[in-house]
Amino acid sequence: MKKAKIYKPSKTAMQSGRSNSSFWLLEFETENNGVNPLTGWETSSDTMSEVKLKFSSKDLAVEYAKKNNILYKLIEPQKRKIIKKSYADNFLK
Repeated sequence: MKKAKIYKPSKTAMQSGRSNSSFWLLEFETENNGVNPLTGWETSSDTMSEVKLKFSSKDLAVEYAKKNNILYKLIEPQKRKIIKKSYADNFLK
């Protein structure tokens, strides 16, 4: 059986926008890992690990996984912590 994880990607550290975090991804896990004797890199003959499916909602991704008999692990996104700061706080300490 195929295994996958369903998650909502976080924003990149290089940009302040959150445009890539509006969709959910279903990403297959790598099976049959091995080490290439020539290069020493980790390798796999499983090409499903390269597949990433985008969904507009979590429910659609879960429904797809159930319909296609895919064992999935659902990873919920963490809440953003917004700390309100004032410019004057820099000088009051």
